[in-house]
Amino acid sequence: MTADGAYDTRKCHDAIAARGAHAVIPPRRNAKPWKPTSAGAIARNEAVNASRYLGRALWRQWSGYHRRSRVETKMHCVKLMGQSLMARDFERQVAEVQIRIAVLNRYTALGIPVTEPVG
Repeated sequence: MTADGAYDTRKCHDAIAARGAHAVIPPRRNAKPWKPTSAGAIARNEAVNASRYLGRALWRQWSGYHRRSRVETKMHCVKLMGQSLMARDFERQVAEVQIRIAVLNRYTALGIPVTEPVG
């Protein structure tokens, strides 16, 4: 589960660990290790140590946290196509969302450059 730094709390880490998931939450800049009393605290301490050892920027790449910004960017693009759905029926709403996503995927495909080796 990926979340931003606002979710760097004991309750969040414990709830994520209780469900058997792995938390990718950046520790706060002044983060101190917690007492290892729960699985969530142990996982968070590992993130704090890795962040200190690698540095924040490299930790984000190493942990996969950078993918969160890609998802947020795509959701912003979906919202630019309209904040609300026009259809009232659920099946038609599903179809409308699928059409929007197909249009975004087509725009993305058109914008990706094709490079070919020369010589």
